[in-house]
Amino acid sequence: MRGATQTKWLVAATAIALAATACSTSSKSGDSKAASGGGTISVELGEPQHGLVGQNTAESEGSEVLNAVFAGLVDYDRKTNAPKLRVAESIESPDSKVWTIKLKDGYTFHNGEKVTAQSFVDAWNWGANQDNAAEGMPFFNKIEGSDELAPGKDKKPTAKELKGLKVVDDKTFTVTLSAPFSQFKTMLGYNAFYPLPKAFFNDPKAFGEKPIGNGPFEMDGAWEHNKQIKVKRYENFPSFDTKAKLAGVTFKIYDNLDTAYNDLRADNIQATDKLPISAMSTVAQEFGDRYIYKPESGVGYIGFPIATNPAAYGKPEIRKAISMAIDREAITKTIFSGTRVPADDFVSPLVEGYRKGALGDAAKYDPAKAKELFNQAGGVPNNTIELGYNADGGHKEWIEAVGNQLKANLGVEVTFKPFEKFGKILDALGKKEYSGAFRMAWSMDYPSIENYLRPIFSKVAIDSGSNYGGYVNEQFESLLSQADQAKTPEEGLKLYQQADDVLVQDLPYIPVYTYMSSAAYSKKIKNFDTDAQGHMNLAEVELA
Repeated sequence: MRGATQTKWLVAATAIALAATACSTSSKSGDSKAASGGGTISVELGEPQHGLVGQNTAESEGSEVLNAVFAGLVDYDRKTNAPKLRVAESIESPDSKVWTIKLKDGYTFHNGEKVTAQSFVDAWNWGANQDNAAEGMPFFNKIEGSDELAPGKDKKPTAKELKGLKVVDDKTFTVTLSAPFSQFKTMLGYNAFYPLPKAFFNDPKAFGEKPIGNGPFEMDGAWEHNKQIKVKRYENFPSFDTKAKLAGVTFKIYDNLDTAYNDLRADNIQATDKLPISAMSTVAQEFGDRYIYKPESGVGYIGFPIATNPAAYGKPEIRKAISMAIDREAITKTIFSGTRVPADDFVSPLVEGYRKGALGDAAKYDPAKAKELFNQAGGVPNNTIELGYNADGGHKEWIEAVGNQLKANLGVEVTFKPFEKFGKILDALGKKEYSGAFRMAWSMDYPSIENYLRPIFSKVAIDSGSNYGGYVNEQFESLLSQADQAKTPEEGLKLYQQADDVLVQDLPYIPVYTYMSSAAYSKKIKNFDTDAQGHMNLAEVELA
């Protein structure tokens, strides 16, 4: 996730879309109070990539809405990122292979249907079946029987359900994994593991336009594409969870962050968790303590289509030369006004297992060595590098700055390929229709070092995940498998770090910066915050 999606970038990543908004509006929704109290607000959102289904949402914009409309088995502590029980009463295992999940009583879907163990089992079986082509499918591949439901390209499923899922009673189900995986409980807050009501299976496509969730907000009408998504407080949400204080929220969809920010300043929207580069130098002064600046889980990359364009990007030496030709300090300070931090690992500093300086020389700006290494490796065809990026997320400036650095330091020509929306570049990469280098970012789906490795760089993530480069390394695969089955968390962490070391050696992507959460909100609201996954805490927000 959020990202990434990103799991497609999140993302879930999931994935960080950094999308924005279309046009300004004159209505000040923060002034509207419902008769029952609470009031309504509007917040910024980018257009989600797919229908609003947890198992098929792996980017940050759709995940933001789902986070308001659904409640998962676990949530994450905002300070420590540790998983904490939510819909689950308990999640236990004697061996990290067989897990027993018991549910709390009191959660219902927005149509009144009770949330049961079957609600989760049915949802997971649907997400794991490759015939449904759900982007969250890789998250189920550790469950026994996943190879029968998702046998791979050009093969048909030989089962209808995961044999590792068993309903014991309405409030209890068991999950048997194909091998021990100590991180399983941590995964379960990700939206791929949300429950689904019976109505979903009648018409999944229609459901995605107006999902029926089990969270603090319910849909208030259908998704109005490229315009808005409205939700309202779910009055029957259990009192022991965080009931929404607002009567409703409108997610206003933008394709330009500057427009969204201007709407925030005019109080036409009341919050945004994505700020344009143009605002970075003045937002702290203008918004004061209503400007949020803190570490976030996202890592921004330059990615390479290794499988589809090996002539240009197949050599690790070429990728390392490009990395050493990028001045990360200049990018983060000059372009982002300090709201990004130079990356020095594939893993976010927020996650246990991050190592300061893990990238070593690859992250050090050294134009002379970069050019020497680039020339020794034979350069790129036609001496030209193309950089693709989504134009709806404020990326033009930093991508062009990177391009100018590569041109000056490597002596190459650099061209740019803007894609109108984040979903468009994801689609083009997923279909292998784009073979240039590309901007990408990943925000964690769940707080684990493993989530920065497998969903982006493993073999299984090529056809059903976010391995857009087509990277394959058998040593990396082996270390992931060993880490999954480690007897202790400490042993597993060391093995995941060794897998991270393989990425540092190969550089299938180049980590450029890590994200700082840059959000702002108007005087009309209070208690606004964001979490490490980049979600807004909308259920806790109140009118001031």
